[in-house]
Amino acid sequence: MKRTLFVLICFCAICVTSAYAHPPRDIKISYDPSTKMLRAVIEHGTSNPSAHYIKKVDISLNGKEILQQEISRQDDGSSQHVVYFIPDAKVGDEISVKGYCSIGGKLKKRITVQ
Repeated sequence: MKRTLFVLICFCAICVTSAYAHPPRDIKISYDPSTKMLRAVIEHGTSNPSAHYIKKVDISLNGKEILQQEISRQDDGSSQHVVYFIPDAKVGDEISVKGYCSIGGKLKKRITVQ
């Protein structure tokens, strides 16, 4: 009986936590070849940006990871903004941005340098 109750409580706790976890909704990426600056806005709605936030951002150039940033809290309740200097990107290269939720879920978006 106690074991069944314990398992039921654990299951409920996992379900409740999972209900609050969600990946970023979208990632808007821009790259300016003249300044070599990558800008990304990772859309991730949350009511508590210090506890439920974008915890990590990975940047890849042509499939090879070139940057990884750990983040301790989200900018605000709707998004995380990041800016990086990417000096090696050339026309035709692919840049990808992957954002990770602190509770669970991730999203990856790509652009081609124009």
